[in-house]
Amino acid sequence: MTDHPGSLPAPEFSRFVSADAVRRADLTETIEATESERRRLAERLELESIDRLTATIRLRAVRGGQMIRVSGRLEADVVQTCVVSLDPVPAHVDERFEALFAPESLIEDPGAEIDIDPYESDEDAPEPMINNRIDIGELTAQHLSLGLDPYPRAGGADFAGYDEDAGGEGAEGAAAAEPEEPQKPNPFAVLGQLKNRS
Repeated sequence: MTDHPGSLPAPEFSRFVSADAVRRADLTETIEATESERRRLAERLELESIDRLTATIRLRAVRGGQMIRVSGRLEADVVQTCVVSLDPVPAHVDERFEALFAPESLIEDPGAEIDIDPYESDEDAPEPMINNRIDIGELTAQHLSLGLDPYPRAGGADFAGYDEDAGGEGAEGAAAAEPEEPQKPNPFAVLGQLKNRS
């Protein structure tokens, strides 16, 4: 179930579900990353650690059974790195997500007509299934990445304060440290000197 078909390397957190099983009946899956999976996924997402990662995924067939809609909620406890001080920043991620999957043949065939249901909320193009399977683990990992704070900061850390700790005095210290530009000669003053000489 965790083997990734094809020549691509296996994702760090992989859980496959058969589309045929979903077409027979709606499925709800609860998945949890192992310690090894969390460690490798943390490296990929450039996190200090992922202490917990779970997700509850609901899959159902839509559009006449052609496609599979995935609705999920993930929860994760992670440790990021402060962009100012590089200190560890613990964070809890609670993210809901949706995705639509279709067979590769349906997506790759430019002449295929995809029946769009106006009542379906998903506006994105469907993602391709892999050998008629959906990797809900990798989907969870992708949405974990989207749910992370792009600029994590430790409590009380700000760029001005960090400048002071580094030996400056915030923005004022940075301005004082910059060398003064030499004054440019005033062209009118030069003309006045020439006039006085004459």
